[in-house]
Amino acid sequence: MNQKTIRLLMPQWQGGNNPNYSFGAELLAWLAPDNDQPLIQVPVQAYDGSPLENENGVNGRKQLIEQLEAAQHIIHAHKPDRIVMFGGDCLVEQAPFAYLNERYNGELGLIWIDAHSDLVGYVGYDNGHTLPLGNLLGEGDEEFAKHVKIPLKPENVFIAGLATPTEQESEEISEAFERLGITTAESDTEMIQRLGIKTAGAEELTRSTQSIKEWIKESGIKHLAIHLDLDVLDPKAFRSLLFANPEGPYTFSPAGSLQIPQLLHLLKELSEETDVVGLGITEHMPWDSINLKNLLGEIPILNN
Repeated sequence: MNQKTIRLLMPQWQGGNNPNYSFGAELLAWLAPDNDQPLIQVPVQAYDGSPLENENGVNGRKQLIEQLEAAQHIIHAHKPDRIVMFGGDCLVEQAPFAYLNERYNGELGLIWIDAHSDLVGYVGYDNGHTLPLGNLLGEGDEEFAKHVKIPLKPENVFIAGLATPTEQESEEISEAFERLGITTAESDTEMIQRLGIKTAGAEELTRSTQSIKEWIKESGIKHLAIHLDLDVLDPKAFRSLLFANPEGPYTFSPAGSLQIPQLLHLLKELSEETDVVGLGITEHMPWDSINLKNLLGEIPILNN
C-alpha cells in the first residue's frame, strides 16, 4: 500500500526565543536526502529585531498559536500517512504528532529522544519549547493543549536520552534558577512518575536499547513517531547545539551525552521494530554556519 509522506519545514524560533533556530531548520531541510516527498514550508513570522511579548506566561504566545494553527491547516489539507518535520524549536512537534495520533485512532506511539522531557513550564523561563510533550499529553499549557483533539496515552510515550546532571551541575542549575526566580508548579520527574511514563537515560541507551524494544512490544505500538531534539547529543562531539555556544556554555539545564553512532543505531532499530510514521528533528544550532553567514552579511562587496 502506498503511503503518503510529506515533509514540513517550520523555521519557528519563538518557542525557544532564539532567531538562530530559523536558520538551523532551513539548513536541516537542505541537508536531508533528496526524494520525491513534497517539502512544504509552514509560514513563520520572521525575527524583526523586536523582543517577544510575554503573553500570559509564554513569550510570543500569539505568534506561536498562529503558527501552530497554520501547521495544522497544512497537514489537514494534505491528509498524509507519514510526516517529517524539520524545526525549529521543539514546539513544532505539536501539530504533526497530534495529527498522527488522530490518524492512527489514538494509538500512536511516541518516542521522545531528548536530553529534556519537555513536559512542564517554568515561571521565569517563559519559552514554549519546554512544553510540547506536556501539551500532547493534554497537560502543559491549556491554550496549546486544547489544540490536541486526542491526547496521547502516557503508556504510549517513552522518553529516551534524558540527561542526568552531576551533583555539581544540579547545584549550578538550582542556583541559576533561584538567582533568576525560575520556578515550576510540578517538576518533570513528578509528572513522569504521576503519569507512569517510561524513560531511559543516555547511559542506559549506550549499554542497551532493550527497554525500548520491550515497551514497543508490551504496549503493542504499531505506529511510531520519533521526536529527535539534537541536544540529546554530546556537545563536545556535535557542536551545532545551543549547549555548544562558542561564546559561553548554556547552564540552565544539563547537556546531552549520546554519540552519533549510538543515536543512529537507536533510530535504525526503531525502524526495524515497528512502522515509523513520524519524524521530527529540532533545535539545530549550527554555530559555525551562523557566524559565517553573519560575516558574509557584513562584507561590503557582497552587499553592493
